[in-house]
Amino acid sequence: MNEIDTLSDTLLSEIAAAQDEAALEQLRIAALGKAGSVSALLKTLGAMTPDERKEKGPLINGLRDRVQTALGERKDALGEAALDARLASERIDISLPVREGPEARGRIHPISQVIDEITAIFGDMGFAIAEGPDVETDDLNFTKLNFPVGHPAREMHDTFFFAPDANGERKLLRTHTSPVQIRTMIAQEPPIRVVCPGRTYRMDSDQTHTPMFHQVEGLVIEKKAHFGHMKWVLEEFCKAFFEVEGVKMRFRPSFFPFTEPSAEVDIQCSRKGGEIRFGEGEDWLEILGCGMVHPNVLRNCGLDPDVYQGFAWGMGIDRIAMLKYGVPDLRPFFEADVRWLSHYGFRPLDLPTLAGGLTS
Repeated sequence: MNEIDTLSDTLLSEIAAAQDEAALEQLRIAALGKAGSVSALLKTLGAMTPDERKEKGPLINGLRDRVQTALGERKDALGEAALDARLASERIDISLPVREGPEARGRIHPISQVIDEITAIFGDMGFAIAEGPDVETDDLNFTKLNFPVGHPAREMHDTFFFAPDANGERKLLRTHTSPVQIRTMIAQEPPIRVVCPGRTYRMDSDQTHTPMFHQVEGLVIEKKAHFGHMKWVLEEFCKAFFEVEGVKMRFRPSFFPFTEPSAEVDIQCSRKGGEIRFGEGEDWLEILGCGMVHPNVLRNCGLDPDVYQGFAWGMGIDRIAMLKYGVPDLRPFFEADVRWLSHYGFRPLDLPTLAGGLTS
């Protein structure tokens, strides 16, 4: 056996025994690299005589071709083996349920959902949405709403006051969203049709009260608006919000400094089986307060009560959310408990619309 045959057998056996691509690359460099054993034989062809080159040239070139072929075949084999091992280690059990993505696991808070529902209902009636700051002046929160300084009605609201400023004025956290109505009447010429959802603050805390809560108030100012219009608006809202075909409502005389006459509104319900159902039964449940805008409020906003009149109403968003969705306690609304939210929350893409259903 000559030198070329011996080298061929050695290289082919080493290539066949290579365990990974790194070892195979080392063998390729040792055989075909610039200083490799096969390359060294190829360099000797230049110093040979024509007869020697004619005899040994095919043998050396044949060795190079066999080594290159063996290297390619072994690389393919190692690649397939590595792929098989990877597939075996990364096997997926298709019997396991697919994990929900964040867009499916996330939930919309019931308060946000109810605000969207209210917006959809009143928006369909032609109302605009008005908003204002949480920190208000005493003038906008009380005085312009017909709460004179020292008036006993101010004691109905346990107010969070800030320290007096350089002018002696004390800002406060708004106790209702009514200042938004005042800002709207000052800034906008009638006709006015707005609803004002937002956060409000009072020093109160128990199962049905929290220091921070949410209200929505509505305001209509026109030349011919009257109590009958308000009654229709509230009836249509209750039917749409509680998703019933009809409701019975009763208006009980009440007192609010900013409306005259004023009324508390009860809605017919059934309490059988510990569950409240609206549009049926013989019981009644108070849900909101309302009334015709007081002439003093109109004057305070620069409107002539001999020309314009209107009506307003307000209700607690948290309260109607509890009634509609069966939440027994108000406090979990603000506890940021993911377990509670996963139970009472709503899917992010289930946007409430009157056409598609508020809670579909």
